[in-house]
Amino acid sequence: MPSYIQKLIAQGEHQRLDFKFEISDAKKIARTIVAFTNTDGGTLLIGVKDNGVIAGVRSEEEIYMVDAAAGLYCRPEVEVITKSWIEQGKSVLEIIIPKSQTPPHYAPNEEGKWVAYIRVKDQNLLANSVWLKVLKRKQNKEGTMVRYRESEKILLDYLSKNSSVTISRFCVIAMIPDNKAETILVNLIALGIIKMEIREDDVYYSA
Repeated sequence: MPSYIQKLIAQGEHQRLDFKFEISDAKKIARTIVAFTNTDGGTLLIGVKDNGVIAGVRSEEEIYMVDAAAGLYCRPEVEVITKSWIEQGKSVLEIIIPKSQTPPHYAPNEEGKWVAYIRVKDQNLLANSVWLKVLKRKQNKEGTMVRYRESEKILLDYLSKNSSVTISRFCVIAMIPDNKAETILVNLIALGIIKMEIREDDVYYSA
C-alpha cells in the first residue's frame, strides 16, 4: 500500500504541491513559500526531483535554510510547518505552507527587490499591480463603487464577443491610458464582474 509521501508524489506538481531536489538558496525558496501563501497555501516536498524520484535530503542545513527563507526572506514572515519523513531509506522534508490571512507577502527577486509572487498551476509567477490593488480593495471595508461609463461599456461589450483581453488591448480599443484601464479592471474584478488570469506570457481578463 502506498505511503503518505508516495501518495503525495503520485499527484505530481500542481497548484498546491511542489517538489524540490534540494535547497541551495534561501531567497529562492522564499519565493515559492510566498507564492503558496499568497494563493491557496500548499506543500513543498524537499528531496524529491521534478520527475517524482526520491533523492533524499542531503544535509540538515536545508532545514535551517527553510526556516531562514520563511523568517528572513518573507515579508511579513510566513509560519510554516516542517515534517521529516523516511521514504525508501531516504529523508524527505514536508513543508506545509498555510494560506495567508494577511496577504500580500513579499520575497526578494534576483535583483534583490521585494516583490509578491502567486502560484498558478505548477508555477510561481510575479503578481502584477492589478492583483495587488484588487487585494487591497477587497480588504477595504468601505466597498467599491463603479460608474458605468463608455470605457466600461466598451470593455464589457468586447468581452461579450471575445474570450479575454489584455490591459494593453483594452487601452487600444477604449483609447484610454494605462492607469485609467487599470483602475477600471481593479473595480470590476473586486465586484466579481470580470476575472483575472495571470499566465506566464501575460495577464488576461475575462467576463
